Amino acid sequence: MRDRLPLWVRTRCGVEPRTLAALALALAVALGFAVHHFWSGRPQTVQAPPVESASRSRPAPSPSFLPGPTSVPAPAAAPGPAPGAASAGGPLLVDVAGEVRRPGVHRLPAGARVADALRAAGGVRPGTDLHGLNRARPLADGEQIVVGEPPSAAAVPGPPAATGGGGGGPAVGGPVSLNSATADQLDALPGIGPVMAQRIIDHRTERGGFSSVEELREVNGIGERRFAELKPLVGP
Repeated sequence: MRDRLPLWVRTRCGVEPRTLAALALALAVALGFAVHHFWSGRPQTVQAPPVESASRSRPAPSPSFLPGPTSVPAPAAAPGPAPGAASAGGPLLVDVAGEVRRPGVHRLPAGARVADALRAAGGVRPGTDLHGLNRARPLADGEQIVVGEPPSAAAVPGPPAATGGGGGGPAVGGPVSLNSATADQLDALPGIGPVMAQRIIDHRTERGGFSSVEELREVNGIGERRFAELKPLVGP
């Protein structure tokens, strides 16, 4: 059939065996490349790595470092406040009387001094003599501060109180007797209010009286400065 075709057709459409073999090889290579490209581009299933728990990843402590049972000592009971004394860090109630702008009972913080009480009372009136008042002295709960009165005027006792021994009270103008003075007489002393006067009387009742003025230091709330003010004004 090939021999029957015209010469120009055979020349244009004729294919040599080598050309056919080369064309077949090229097609085979192209087919192989296409198959490889398709196979490498196919979707694949990806699995997530297993998650290890924190307890498995953390090494267990050595038995030698495991804490053993320890005994916790019971806390010691804190001593309670003395009877009639203000709680630690609690407010103070101070009675300010005399030549101040706002006399009365004022609440002050713990550690306050006489100068703080005067400011809480509105200040001292003009012309008031503060010579016998220690404004740097610490305050005690229940104390009374009388402004403008000299210590000698406050030390004048009232009528003598009768005692079991038959002796009378102190003479007018003399020191106040700690063993026979009433609550009002003690209250009239500088720096001694109703609460402090009652503490002195309770201490006198418990101890059976004062044998010396120095025993006044044993009363709760009377420090060294207050004792120095009261020492020349009182007696046993």
